[in-house]
Amino acid sequence: MIQNMPDISIQSFDYLLPDSHIALFPADQRDGSRLLVYKDSHINHTTFKDFPNLLPTNSMLICNNTKVIPARIYIQKPTGTTIELFLLKPIENNIATQVVMEQQGESRWECLIGNKKRWKSGEILRKVISSAEASIELSFEWIDRESNQVSIKWNGDYSFASLLDIIGQMPLPPYMNRESEASDQDRYQTIFSNVLGAVAAPTASLHFTPEIFDDLHKKGIKESYLTLHVGAGTFLPVKEGEIRNHPMHREQLIFTKEFIQEIIQHQGPFIPIGTTAMRAMESLFWSGVWLLEEREVPENGLVIPKEFAYHTRKSFTTTEALEALISHLEKTNQDSWVAQTELLIMPTYKFRFCDALVTNFHQPKSTLLVLVSALIGDAWKEIYAEAVEKNYRFLSYGDACLFFKKSI
Repeated sequence: MIQNMPDISIQSFDYLLPDSHIALFPADQRDGSRLLVYKDSHINHTTFKDFPNLLPTNSMLICNNTKVIPARIYIQKPTGTTIELFLLKPIENNIATQVVMEQQGESRWECLIGNKKRWKSGEILRKVISSAEASIELSFEWIDRESNQVSIKWNGDYSFASLLDIIGQMPLPPYMNRESEASDQDRYQTIFSNVLGAVAAPTASLHFTPEIFDDLHKKGIKESYLTLHVGAGTFLPVKEGEIRNHPMHREQLIFTKEFIQEIIQHQGPFIPIGTTAMRAMESLFWSGVWLLEEREVPENGLVIPKEFAYHTRKSFTTTEALEALISHLEKTNQDSWVAQTELLIMPTYKFRFCDALVTNFHQPKSTLLVLVSALIGDAWKEIYAEAVEKNYRFLSYGDACLFFKKSI
């Protein structure tokens, strides 16, 4: 059904981003970043500390509580060659990643492999970590070399999460082109991150502080938390001429039944904090549509195809979609909806859960910039040009934007 998706060239989303504008380190204070506001076709400039004063009092913020794992593992062979594993996602698609992180003895992952040619089929790599308390012996072997699937085994009563804390390194975005530092362990996590599984941060949320939330609560603004485990595919450039042909990356979604009920009950604007929260919320709606259309939910978990939102179909309300999910969870005796999404949001897309968006500035010719365009149209070109002119800091550790739809 890809033919139902709009035919849009990725070249329409190119712009000049000087290297000097890419933030390699965070601002001194989380809420000390600048904030560009776009509302009613006007651009204004302030700081993130002013964010609570810019929202309607009956708003609900949608926050992504995913936590970045130390996803880079380096293994040195006896020959001196270093093999790098960049963990992407567990092989078990239908199990929440935070459950996988508590496994002991073995964990199985799809990875990016640095120096892959030096790691032959059938070869077992070994790594020993010694301390005054214990010695941990790890082995790494191929499950499927072609698909970059790897088994990691270890001794001792360690969860995979605690093991990664010992052997892993923080996976900073590739465009930073630097090794992670001790400060990144804190600053590349949001203050509300608590569900392990992401390999990249939901960066719009990095600006939030306890003081910001205090000010929001004083205005009666609520927040609710979902989980979308951000994958490394978020950094992949669009290489296809037509955006619809881009092989969209897949990310895991987790929604509690309580969260879905909160969304049903809320009367007021929804403001996703970041493109990940936006993509997750829209995918939540399409999950409900999947059930309403009586489609089968595979045993290994639902994957929402990138083109699913563009099918010609009967129209469903957001309430109908969410209630279908609640009904499914009750029938199957589950507390959470776990799925994966490849949803590609591009111009012509109709948003169900986004009255305004908090986001950072995105790379040229990226799916994230395409998503922003779906919300505010070609205004992004004027906004980005002004941001470059006024020396805003771009990308993951950069400054923030607040984009309103005209309906607010």
